[in-house]
Amino acid sequence: MRYAKLLAVALVILIGVGGAAAEELFSKSVGPVQVRPVTAVSPLRVPFIIWGGDMATFYANGGLLTKQGTIFQKLGLNLQLEPGDDFHQQVRDYMEGKSPFLRGTYRMIGMASDVIGSDPRTRGVVFLQMTWSAGDHMVGRQTIKDAADLRGKTVVLQSGGPHVGMFDDILKDAGLNWDDVKVIWAKDLTATPDSPAEMFRKNPGIDACFVITPDMIGLCGGLDHVGTGAEGTVEKARVVVSTTQLSRSIADVYVCRKDFFDANKDLVAKFAAGYLQACERVTELRNDFEAKKSSAGDKAEYMRLLKLSQDIYTADVMPTLDEDAHGLLLDCSFVGYPGNWKFFRWGEGNVVGFEAFNKKAIELAVTRGYARVRRDLLCSELDYDSTLFDGLKERGKPTFSEGGEVTKDIFGEAGPQIGSAIVTFTIQFLPNQTDFSARQYGADFERVVQMASKYGNAAFVIRGHSDPTLTLKNLVDAGIKKDILKVSVSGGERKYYLNGRPINLDSIETVVKLIETGAFDGVVEADPKKTMQAAKNLSLRRAENVRDSIIKYAQDRGLLFDRSQLAPQGVGVAEPLIPKPRNMAEAKDNMRVEFSLVPVQAEVKSASMFDF
Repeated sequence: MRYAKLLAVALVILIGVGGAAAEELFSKSVGPVQVRPVTAVSPLRVPFIIWGGDMATFYANGGLLTKQGTIFQKLGLNLQLEPGDDFHQQVRDYMEGKSPFLRGTYRMIGMASDVIGSDPRTRGVVFLQMTWSAGDHMVGRQTIKDAADLRGKTVVLQSGGPHVGMFDDILKDAGLNWDDVKVIWAKDLTATPDSPAEMFRKNPGIDACFVITPDMIGLCGGLDHVGTGAEGTVEKARVVVSTTQLSRSIADVYVCRKDFFDANKDLVAKFAAGYLQACERVTELRNDFEAKKSSAGDKAEYMRLLKLSQDIYTADVMPTLDEDAHGLLLDCSFVGYPGNWKFFRWGEGNVVGFEAFNKKAIELAVTRGYARVRRDLLCSELDYDSTLFDGLKERGKPTFSEGGEVTKDIFGEAGPQIGSAIVTFTIQFLPNQTDFSARQYGADFERVVQMASKYGNAAFVIRGHSDPTLTLKNLVDAGIKKDILKVSVSGGERKYYLNGRPINLDSIETVVKLIETGAFDGVVEADPKKTMQAAKNLSLRRAENVRDSIIKYAQDRGLLFDRSQLAPQGVGVAEPLIPKPRNMAEAKDNMRVEFSLVPVQAEVKSASMFDF
């Protein structure tokens, strides 16, 4: 299985070798520590974990010790890279001054925030975003059609692991909270009986699990596959939510002790600049190798990086280069210089930037019991305009594009597949309503903007619906007028006969097909075809107006998101909740705009060089 063994060993990362009880205070897991100053700066100890983003660190350093001629050496750095897969030990070393740095996901750092923020010297300064993850997944059984179906279900994930924050995002996006689900905590992330994939496989009472890519493939066969029960897959299991769509949920970062940062800001800036230089080159090498267009020299350079990574991680962890090492790189999206500029400098308007992540991470730590009190992480505010970043600035600072309108091409030839929606929710409105104010629908607009920003490889299909009552009435009136439709009443129930054959007006699909044949055309005062088309036009106008209202809502509040992720669609009368309403209350249920967040065709593993 592609790089399965690699990640099996690797991603014990964020909880530590020994594991921990579910949602206990992080300070209890770490144990007593004594805060000491950082004394050794040459070589400076820097932790790494087993993840594709850290392979750029290896490239910049040339190995565990800084080599002559490397990016870091040319910047005057002398580093000693050390394994940091035991996150609790990382925190102990950080507090005791053995290393000024922490390396983890943002929300894992947040779980440690109470510990590292307990002393002003060790407060965490976030100074570098490395990557976004594209290799984490929620796999569910056939009863889980979308995230909203998690209500009342049983979900397994690793205690304290990288998926806690991802699950928190999914619950909020589905309008749920942790009390709406039953959580089973696994000790390990992968490759043991006490890991989510194995627990899901063996216990049919578990409805969904959070897994990394190799385990996802083992459970259902791939991102767009459904398990058959053969070759170890779980019958009818499939990926419900993935970071290939929820692409801005798991952020990998570096954090520095405040006392060290204040005294050595230039050194920290050099480390950040060197890493960003390296990830540019690594991304170019990776993408050309994946696209099979590398020159002989570039391929040799890339293979040297893969071999270096194999030597550091060991062949037992990373058996092959072109599958295991290369595969690990494919599962991460480097954000580069533009991404760091956006993450740290774009303030409150960036709903997936530093301020938003800090708020979410600390709230999660406190509400889930990892931290006793709120202790915010700090923003480094590095000077990205300094000469250190001159070469990187050729990439340019990110200029946020509102995008164009989504066409069916972004979804593929078949158009959006609503059945594969990640999340679906609805707003209601009044008859013939086409205006949608932020005062009335602001909470829904906020939800769309927040989710569109997090799900970078998904789009909202805004589907306007109309009530079919007038279309049905016109069909009956026209049919009677043309003497092709008869109505009988028996026991208070109406029955309809078209040319002597019964028809069911509750079957909207049948009704639409009949109208489209032209059988009811020609009655000026009751033309169901014109009414049906008018209803479709109205539903599209509603969807377009909702889209425009969301865009204005975001603009008025300085919120940044890509408007091309909003695709209005007029459904008309084709999909009513109540096919033949009996009163206005039931008819209003059909007057709705439905938001369906659906995956789009995005070749995440070989797409643009950087996420931003």
